[in-house]
Amino acid sequence: MLFDPIVLLFLSSGLFLGWALGANDAANVFGTAVGTKMLSWRSAAIICSLFVVLGAVISGAGTTHTLGKLGAISALPGAFMTALSAALAVFSMTRAGLPVSTSQAIVGAIVGWNFFSNNPTDSVVLTKILSTWVICPLLSGIIAIILIRLFKFFAKRISIHMVFSDAYKRIALILAGALGAYSLGANNIANVVGVFIPAQPIPPLAIGTFVFSSMQQLLLLGGFAIALGVFTYSKKVMMTVGDQLGNLSATAALIAVISHSVVLFIFASRGLEAWLSNMGLPTIPLVPVSSSQALVGAVVGISILQGLSAIRWVVLGRIIFGWIITPILACLICFMGLFFLRNVFGLVVI
Repeated sequence: MLFDPIVLLFLSSGLFLGWALGANDAANVFGTAVGTKMLSWRSAAIICSLFVVLGAVISGAGTTHTLGKLGAISALPGAFMTALSAALAVFSMTRAGLPVSTSQAIVGAIVGWNFFSNNPTDSVVLTKILSTWVICPLLSGIIAIILIRLFKFFAKRISIHMVFSDAYKRIALILAGALGAYSLGANNIANVVGVFIPAQPIPPLAIGTFVFSSMQQLLLLGGFAIALGVFTYSKKVMMTVGDQLGNLSATAALIAVISHSVVLFIFASRGLEAWLSNMGLPTIPLVPVSSSQALVGAVVGISILQGLSAIRWVVLGRIIFGWIITPILACLICFMGLFFLRNVFGLVVI
């Protein structure tokens, strides 16, 4: 049953991870808008939450298969500890105000499960995922630099009254943030519920002629958990990215959000992957990438155009340190947690 207390207990770690993602990653799509005072935090949270849920439910299945290849966890207690380990790692970084990656956390936790269960970690899949941790911020930074140069080029040739210009920027920030939130839900929902999908903990739900699969119900629950995290604990991290990493104008904030949104969409779109394949072109892997890395990469790219002195290197260094330590911490927590569950409670975790 959907409301089986045991099932809900085990799913709670995934919902906690979704909450942590909302608190740390999801709000990043509007961090620059809030940091530049173009949008209030409350308005940003409402829009972000709505489109994160839509993205998770409508387009969230694509990236879950990649995590399944890295580690197929069929035992529900094992999935519980894997998600809990990632959530604890992200939450600890969130308390420090660092925009870390839930993608890195869940990958580290899955690798920890592989170590404990003596299952080999697929080096091809792991390499593919690790490469996106470098490509994602670099690509976002490059896109941001190109877009801001294009904007300046056309701005010199198009005269818009200042009042209308600010209004257009605010509207554009909202639209770009909505796209970013949708892409985030589609891309990162795999981090929240992907480890539970092989276990199929929720039976299909029939409502009239519509049947909602276990995966669809998990995607919906995960989306709601992310939205809750946005509302309850996102403000501190949002201000770190939007206000402390670099000095952004409203235009630069818009460019950063657009760049971030494009990168997340690229790594989440099954339609784009199919189109590239049909054209005989190299496909882009459907991998859950980091919203934080994409946004930070865009902010740094824009700041580079203002001069290296515009980048707050101490803040950037703290953020990069958080990116490095997060998967290691999640891996260690998962290994020790699985040992505890199996030897103290006698649960089957592999």
